[in-house]
Amino acid sequence: MSEASPEPTPGFLVWRLSTKWRVAVDRALAPHGLTHAQYSLLGSLLGMQRSGRQPTQRELADHTGLEPLYVSKLARALEGAGLVERTPHPTDTRAVRLSLSDRGRDTTERAVTVVHDLLDQQFAPLGGLDSPRTRTFTRELTALLGTPLDSTIKE
Repeated sequence: MSEASPEPTPGFLVWRLSTKWRVAVDRALAPHGLTHAQYSLLGSLLGMQRSGRQPTQRELADHTGLEPLYVSKLARALEGAGLVERTPHPTDTRAVRLSLSDRGRDTTERAVTVVHDLLDQQFAPLGGLDSPRTRTFTRELTALLGTPLDSTIKE
């Protein structure tokens, strides 16, 4: 917050909410041996597989908003833990396709239940996950995420 504004800025509130969420997910998933970042990758992979896709690491990076190098690092660690399988892409020698192992699917499905319970708690003040307020909030967040930001600093 700045001294010029007695109220917190939207950016500050988004940062605080995202930090609160990440910490809550990390704590809730620790007994399952997962971090929030790992869950983001596994949960996204589960959803993509359910829709019949076997994404490349790059596609998963684009979907999650994580850096491709970080997705590669996470995928290797999750492969080492027996949760993810990495296979060469059939037509692109540079690409690696990802899929959940049976153990990975079981672990991810349990983790999804845990995170869904957290979502229920988080959105109760807005009337719950299926409320009109939550749907509006989701649309607004989606609009903000779709807005490109110029990362260059102007003096």
